Amino acid sequence: MSKQHTSKAYGTLIDRTLRIIKLQFIHAFKEAGVDLTPEQWVIIDELYKHNGISQTELANGSFKNAPTVSRIIDLLVSKNMVERQRFENDRRRYKIFLTKKGKETFEKAHPIVLSLRNQGWSNLSDEDYAHFTRIMNQIFDNLST
Repeated sequence: MSKQHTSKAYGTLIDRTLRIIKLQFIHAFKEAGVDLTPEQWVIIDELYKHNGISQTELANGSFKNAPTVSRIIDLLVSKNMVERQRFENDRRRYKIFLTKKGKETFEKAHPIVLSLRNQGWSNLSDEDYAHFTRIMNQIFDNLST
C-alpha cells in the first residue's frame, strides 16, 4: 500500500459511519416506542441468541468490555428486561437471562434493526459485503497484534 493510502484517516470514516448508524437506531427505536439504546440492543440481541450466559461470555460475544456490559446490564435490570442469577458453584458469577419483557422488547426491536440494516446496505451487493467484512476483519487483526 502506498504511503498516501496509509496516511488516510480510515478511523474517521468508520467513526462517521458508526455515528450515523447509532443515530438512526436511536431515532427508529424512539419512534417505535422501544426503550433501548443501540448499546442495549447489542446485549439484548446476544442474550436472545444465548440466554443464560455469563457476563464474561456476554462481554466477549458483544465485543464490549466487562465494565460497560455490567453498566448496560444494570440499566436493563432496572427496565425489567434482564435478570441476574448466580451460578450454583460460583457465587461471584452471574448468568444473565432475558425476562418476558426483554423477549418482547427484542421481538419489537428486531424488525426495526433488520429494516435499518437493509436500508444501510441498499445499493450494495453481496460481493461488497464480502469485501467489507474482509477489510474490517483485516484492520481488526492488524491492530490486535
